[in-house]
Amino acid sequence: MKTNRELQDDVIDELRWEPRVDASAIGVSAKAGSVTLTGHASSYTQKLDAVRAAERVDGVTAVADELEVHLSGDPRDDADVAKAIADAVKWSSTVPTTVHAEVNKGWVVLTGEVDWSFQRDGAVGIVQGVKGVKGVTNFVTLKPRTSPVAVENEIRDAFERNADLDADGISVTMSDGKVELSGQVHSLHEANIAESAAWSAPGVHSVERHLTVTP
Repeated sequence: MKTNRELQDDVIDELRWEPRVDASAIGVSAKAGSVTLTGHASSYTQKLDAVRAAERVDGVTAVADELEVHLSGDPRDDADVAKAIADAVKWSSTVPTTVHAEVNKGWVVLTGEVDWSFQRDGAVGIVQGVKGVKGVTNFVTLKPRTSPVAVENEIRDAFERNADLDADGISVTMSDGKVELSGQVHSLHEANIAESAAWSAPGVHSVERHLTVTP
C-alpha cells in the first residue's frame, strides 16, 4: 500500500501529465487513500478533468473536490450563457429540446424529462463546454421504461462483457428506478466504470454506490 506522500506525488504527476489541466494552480493532499484537490481551474471542464485524473491513479479510493472555477478572459453575462446553451441543445442530435437551462452567476440548473441516461449526460456535457459556466446542477429526470428484474439482468450482463470489471465482486439491485451497487472493486476507476454501466440501463433514475475499494 502506498504511503500518503507516495499517493500525493502520484496524483500530482498525473495532473501534470494531463494536458487539459493546469497543475500549477492545484494543490493535492492525501490521507489513507482519500485525495483532496484545492486551488482553482480556469474552466468548469478543466475542474472535471482534474478530478478524473486524480480518480484514475492507483490507490485512490475517494476524491474530495474543493477546486474553484476562476474563469479566464472577459466575463460573460448569464443571459449570454443561457442563449449559448439553448442553441447547443437545439442543434444537438442526442439531447431533446425538453431539456431547459437556468443560469445564475455562471451556475447552470438543468431541468426537464428524457428517455435515456445518455441524453441527460449529453445535456451536462454540452453545458460543461460552454464558456462562462462555473458549475452544473442536473435535475433532468428519466421516464420509467421496464421492470426492475429486467434492468438488473441487463446491468449484470453489461458487467460480464466489460474486461475492466470483476463482475463476480459486484451485486445489483433495483427498486423504483434506483440501482444499488454493492460489493468490492479493485480501484476507484473500476467503481466508476460499474456506475457508468448501470446508468446505461433503461429506466434508471439514480445509482447508489456501496462499493468497497480494495486495491
